Amino acid sequence: MDLPAVNGSLNGLSAILLTMGYVFIKRKNQIAHRNCMIAAFVTSTLFLACYLTYHFYLAYALHRGPTKFVDPAWFRPIYLTLLTTHTILAVTIVPMVFMTMSRGLKQRYELHKKIARWTWPLWMYVSVTGVLIYYLLYIKFPQH
Repeated sequence: MDLPAVNGSLNGLSAILLTMGYVFIKRKNQIAHRNCMIAAFVTSTLFLACYLTYHFYLAYALHRGPTKFVDPAWFRPIYLTLLTTHTILAVTIVPMVFMTMSRGLKQRYELHKKIARWTWPLWMYVSVTGVLIYYLLYIKFPQH
């Protein structure tokens, strides 16, 4: 199984679900919004499990590190900037997602909205850049 492709797909699905959830809440459809956001959470959780599985497999079964972006050299700083912002925000949004979901599920909607204003765009950025990182590292500029 090609776990990097699975990871890219899970990030893409998460972005789609986040978009749908946003559209549904703007249309005042709270049930559909809740369902999309829970599905995005599940998708992101599956991504994390696959991501960790892949990297543990690389480290412990294959005795090698993660794929490094080397070529083209001119694009490497751009890729590393993208990867750095993606990684920092991926760690940052975990507690934000839990807090946002908790407030929504407890029907504390005013508090939910206050943090969701920040959580949603950061989560969306992480999901979309996850797809972009996969595309750059494995499709556009495959590293050998």
